[in-house]
Amino acid sequence: MPELPEVETVRKGLIPSMQGQVITRADVNRPDLRWPFPDNMAIRLNGAKVTALRRRSKYVLADLSTGETLIIHLGMSGRMTVSGDPLGQFHHDHPAAEKHDHVVFHMGNGSRVTFNDARRFGAMDLALTATLEDHWLIKSIGPEPLGNTFNEAYLIDVLANKNTPIKTALLDQRIIAGLGNIYVCEVLHRARVNPKRKAGQLSKTRVATLVPIIRDVLSEAIAAGGSSLKDYRQADGELGYFQHGFQAYDREDQPCQTSDCGGTIARIVQSGRSTFYCPKCQR
Repeated sequence: MPELPEVETVRKGLIPSMQGQVITRADVNRPDLRWPFPDNMAIRLNGAKVTALRRRSKYVLADLSTGETLIIHLGMSGRMTVSGDPLGQFHHDHPAAEKHDHVVFHMGNGSRVTFNDARRFGAMDLALTATLEDHWLIKSIGPEPLGNTFNEAYLIDVLANKNTPIKTALLDQRIIAGLGNIYVCEVLHRARVNPKRKAGQLSKTRVATLVPIIRDVLSEAIAAGGSSLKDYRQADGELGYFQHGFQAYDREDQPCQTSDCGGTIARIVQSGRSTFYCPKCQR
């Protein structure tokens, strides 16, 4: 599933074609994805101007001139790709429609933005912009890890007395927005923290060191265009490149790259998800 860096990369890639532009026509080619689309979705989108493209956790948020915000989640296999952009940043020719092109936005500048989702775990909804923070998909999400409200004092406080493994705690979207399996594995490896350690048993010093590492890993991943493992693509169709620099994730039985370690990356399962870590240097 696309995590914060992938969603942020998609958001940035959509800005030239969508932000400040009018949706001249929205083609909604099925009634639902993971959940039913909102009533009269195409009618509510037609003629609306995209005033801003934002991100909250793993959601792309398109604020509209109608006072509504389009909430977009890519799910497991969703892609948003651009064609026909007059600025020349994307392919000039519109490709033929594909089987899983479920929603297509025809923009006033001549570009076309296509939401393709083979597995249909993605989602879209419309909500009033003024009360967006109260929407059921948004209201329980924790602070953005690249924002000012996420800091050492916050993380120390929220993890105190937590009896869950530190990896499980960091994946909890109510604690930190947007972190997923890939980047939590990478963060814990850099911090040399064993993913099985109880979050509440980590010292304040060790918890505090996680904050800058989380910021660094996410920032580096965004700069690399995210991680492409299966379905993920950037808005221009290109792959992300951060996967080439993985230190832990998907490296089972390979040597640990931490200097002077000499250990081997292992794989375990936590809460139904694969965890990759080095048992030797992650304590």
